[in-house]
Amino acid sequence: MPANEIVGLDPGELFVHRNVANLASPQDANYLSVLQFAVDVLRVQHIMVVGHYGCGGVAAAVDGKRRGLVDHWLHPIRETYQAHRQEVDAIAETSERLNRLAELNVIRQVKNVATDVFVQDAWTRGQSLSVHGWVYSISNGLITDLNVSVSAPDP
Repeated sequence: MPANEIVGLDPGELFVHRNVANLASPQDANYLSVLQFAVDVLRVQHIMVVGHYGCGGVAAAVDGKRRGLVDHWLHPIRETYQAHRQEVDAIAETSERLNRLAELNVIRQVKNVATDVFVQDAWTRGQSLSVHGWVYSISNGLITDLNVSVSAPDP
C-alpha cells in the first residue's frame, strides 16, 4: 500500500525514504541527503520513522544466518537487541519478540533522527519540526504510535 494512503494524504503530499529495516544510519549518505532535503529545502514539519510488524529485516538481523553485506547494515538492530535482550527474550512467542524488537528499533531510529545535526540545526533556528515513531501492522492496517515524539533538542 502506498505510504500516503496509510496516513490519508494525496499523492505528492508525503516525501518518503525507504530502506531495509527503516534504519537512520548517520553513515548513510542517501538517508542524510533525504533528511537534509526534507528539513532544509522542503521544510517538513513532521518526520515519521515508521517500521512494520513482521519486518523481515529485523528478523534477519537476529536469526543467526549470514547474508553478506546486509549483515553490516543490520548491525544496529543486533545492538538494540543486545541492549534489550532481557525484555525481548522474556516474550514467549517468536513473532511477538520480533515485533517488540521492531518497536525498539523504531525508538532507536527516532533518537538517531532527532540527534542528527540537520534536525538539531533546524531547531536552533526555530524551525517547527517533530520526529515521530510509529509501527504499521500489515495484517490489519493499524498504526501504533510509540509515543516517542521529539519536537525540540534534549537539554
